Order: sequence, then C-alpha cells, then structure tokens
Amino acid sequence: MATKWNLDPTHSEITFKVKHMMISNIKGNFTNFTAEIESEDDTFDNAKTTATIQTDSVSTHNADRDNHLKSAEFFNAEANPTITFDSQALNGDVTGNLTINGITKPITLDIDFGGINVDPWGNTKAGFSFEGKINRKDFGLNWNAALEAGGVMVSEDVKIAGELQFVKQA
Repeated sequence: MATKWNLDPTHSEITFKVKHMMISNIKGNFTNFTAEIESEDDTFDNAKTTATIQTDSVSTHNADRDNHLKSAEFFNAEANPTITFDSQALNGDVTGNLTINGITKPITLDIDFGGINVDPWGNTKAGFSFEGKINRKDFGLNWNAALEAGGVMVSEDVKIAGELQFVKQA
C-alpha cells in the first residue's frame, strides 16, 4: 500500500540563480508551491513525485525585476499560472517532466535524502535537498539584451535548488 507524503511549506524552499551581465549572480525563489510524494516504503525507491509552483510567486526582492519575470517576456504568469514537475521514480536522482511557460521537457535533478525523523508533535517527516540546471530557452524564456562590451544581460543557464520537508500522512 502506498504512503502519501505532503510538503511542509514552512520548512521548504525552491530557489534559482542566474548569471547577470556575465559578472555576478542574481538569486530568487518561489514563495508559493506544493508538492507530494507517493512511496511504497520509507526508502522512497521508485517513489512518484509531483510539484506545483505558482508562477506569480517569483521573488528576487526587486519589484521591477519580479514584474519583468512575470511578464510575457519571461514566465507569462497570466497565461501560465503554474510551473509543474512530475516524476515516476526517485532513486538517488530524479528525472521527470518540468513544465514552464506551457513547454514540457524532461530534466534530471540531483537528490540528497536527508532522512526521516519525528517532530515534537508526533509528525513523521522526511527531508530532501535537490539541485540541477536548466536552459531557460528550452522553456521559451528567450528575452535578453546584448552588452556593449560583449556577452548578454542574462545567462541561458539557470541553477535551481530546493530544500523540501514532507509530512507522512496517516
């Protein structure tokens, strides 16, 4: 019988980092997302995972940049209100389908299973860290500007990472 694990959003985060002007990194995160795991046992071998991110929850701590990211030049949050990920197997890494801007592509993320523990209120929790890299142009996020000295304003490569804690459902 499968066990369901729901995300504990207060102890979870999804972040990204992208090279800006070829000289520094801009970091951001998504503040509104859900995820769940369905597993046969506590090893999480071959567990199914799903995640949904609210696109308009993107935050780089700069309102002008956040509004640009939500616009049709990037995420087009009005037309594409969610980013989704689903996979059929969680085995040391996870390969699944990522959908951004209405475009679905397979990606592989490195996973670190932190273990299982019981919190002071009797909830069984499991922790995972993940990281990976995507090419934003694969998902139709094409906006850019050439720099006078050469290069471009925004790198095509985006590093993504997360710290996720899940609560075992009875």
